Amino acid sequence: MSVLLYLGPAALVLVGMMAYPLYQLVQISLYEYGQAQASGGAPLEFLGLGNYAALLGDERFWTILVQTCAFAAVCVVGSLAVGIGLAVLATRIGPLPRLLLFLAALGAWATPAVAGSTVWLFLFDAEFGLVNEVLTGVGFGGMEGFSWTYDKYVAFGLVAAEVIWCSFPFVLVTTYAGIQGVPGEVLEAAALDGASAWRTTRSVLLPMLRPILVVATIQSIIWDFKIFTQIYVMTNGGGIAGQNLVLNVFAYQEAFAGSDYGMGSAIGVVMTLLLIGITLVYLRVQRDSEAIR
Repeated sequence: MSVLLYLGPAALVLVGMMAYPLYQLVQISLYEYGQAQASGGAPLEFLGLGNYAALLGDERFWTILVQTCAFAAVCVVGSLAVGIGLAVLATRIGPLPRLLLFLAALGAWATPAVAGSTVWLFLFDAEFGLVNEVLTGVGFGGMEGFSWTYDKYVAFGLVAAEVIWCSFPFVLVTTYAGIQGVPGEVLEAAALDGASAWRTTRSVLLPMLRPILVVATIQSIIWDFKIFTQIYVMTNGGGIAGQNLVLNVFAYQEAFAGSDYGMGSAIGVVMTLLLIGITLVYLRVQRDSEAIR
């Protein structure tokens, strides 16, 4: 009962901030709700699941869904790999290099998404970007005037690199804090047994950090699956002919650019259900793996 009393106020705040917007999102998705309806110039027309039927019957939606899942997976794996690797490195270097590492990481983390995306675009600009200039200077002549946002997969790769750059600090800080909580005797015992640094990390640290890594992974999945700013800014709204669209940008285009708020809301509901499903599946897999151990 005492736990419920402690959690009660936070639960009420979350319900107030999330339940009503979700209710409105679901409600709008059930209607034909365009600019005319929003301005009061036309009556609402109840469609039921009509928006969902149209969405699921749209081949473009399935293409964008696959792109979103693949893009998010790359960003999540990249953020975890870089963050965990640097967290382990931070425990093995001196105080000054560690301080510089954390300052650089926190600087990337604190940079607003729009500002960070704009800086990356400038660095990778086809005509004036520093990256092309450096690559051309070291002998890669084909990179002169190379456009990093023209090709679909190159553009996705560039955006994924920027997302990883601004996301790995969370994993770094979280994992480093977890490593600091590992008893020193455990690491000393592994060293006395002759375990290498890689073996100690894989067989000792990572299993003990599992609860922290589960939280970091779920957070990364949620953040990267609903990415919007980086894609929108770096590909100018979704790339050439929408080749770099992800679900969040697709929902924005349908709702605001296309003035079809009902369809945009339907995409939002589908995204929410997908995120809940992915999170539950991930937690189930983690629980099953712990049971096997």
